[in-house]
Amino acid sequence: MTKSRDDGSGARGVDPEQLWLRPAGPRRGRRPSLSREEIVAAAVALADAEGLEAVTMRRVAAEVGAGAMSLYSYAPDKETLLELMVDHVSAELAVTDPPGGDWRADLKAVAHRQRAHMLRHPWLPAALSTRRVPGPHTLAFLEHALAVLRPTGLDGTAKLEVFAQLTAFVAGQVAHEVAQAAAARSPERAAAEARYLAAVAADGHHPELAEALAAPGRTLTPEATFTRFLNRLIDGLDTG
Repeated sequence: MTKSRDDGSGARGVDPEQLWLRPAGPRRGRRPSLSREEIVAAAVALADAEGLEAVTMRRVAAEVGAGAMSLYSYAPDKETLLELMVDHVSAELAVTDPPGGDWRADLKAVAHRQRAHMLRHPWLPAALSTRRVPGPHTLAFLEHALAVLRPTGLDGTAKLEVFAQLTAFVAGQVAHEVAQAAAARSPERAAAEARYLAAVAADGHHPELAEALAAPGRTLTPEATFTRFLNRLIDGLDTG
């Protein structure tokens, strides 16, 4: 069984060696009716449909038709289950082609791949904000991103920082995008927000905001907005 551990600060965490390097051997006795893969897939489907809050050991057990206690031999707690879920869906990020050599273009492709991935699994931004243990599928994508950054000449620490910054940017944008899509389903709220901003712009106390709101509009589709922000981020990276 994979055990959580205390990191010395009183907070429990997942032991990465136990989870990823020392998989549990076959158990004695009757062959289990479920596999860890089936349980994790059920948890992912639940999170995709209802959000991360819906994922509890009891609820996942009900989804796979098992008793809640039987799940603890596969994942001792929700934190471990979350680690397994993130790495499970990270298999979708697999890249078979080598980087093209234009690191900025390749890095933008990495970000667009991450965005599409997070939109398929809208619970990922929240999960990634607290997750610290990369599993094998996550490491494979990280390896690709580091290969993309090789032509920059950055040292290893800087490359890891760039990837972390990029992932945080994508997660933040996707979280905002999902929230905006939810808000758009309430026309009354959208209209109220528009009236509020118009009133603030006209009150004479926010001239910079008024000028910005009066500027010619741009394409505001989520994809176009994401691409604009991404270009500013990557085109402005200093590799000197």
